[in-house]
Amino acid sequence: MSKRLQVLLNKNVRKLGKNGDLVEVARGYARNYLIPQGLAVFATPGILRQVEQRQEKERQRILAIRQEAEERKTALQTIGRFVIRKQAGEQEAIFGTVTSQDVADAIQENAKLEVDRRGITLPDISTTGFFQAEVKLHPEVTATIEIQVVPL
Repeated sequence: MSKRLQVLLNKNVRKLGKNGDLVEVARGYARNYLIPQGLAVFATPGILRQVEQRQEKERQRILAIRQEAEERKTALQTIGRFVIRKQAGEQEAIFGTVTSQDVADAIQENAKLEVDRRGITLPDISTTGFFQAEVKLHPEVTATIEIQVVPL
């Protein structure tokens, strides 16, 4: 029965892993293909320490990004309400609709925060009034803001 080896991938290998992944493969696959092609190196104790350090740095980076998103969420929610001015007709119906770009522009103008318009979820807004919108700042952080649509 052949023993499996741990190797660290230097490049992405289809159906095996990405660059920097630590994977277990058959001895022959490692010795005859991965290592001679420069796709992987044997996992020594020094390399394992490097992998752990790299993973810790990546975890810290992701944590910092999430923390920054939480701060942006707090900033958006302290402002509370964003006002969007649209041309309106009879019975407070607006011409056109309020788009996510309009909301992103209002956030940029009032909060001085850059927000991706693709992360903004809006209800159908066809009249003036108050509406709730969700702004996705991070895969795990979503802020709920209030939008007031007023006539010009």
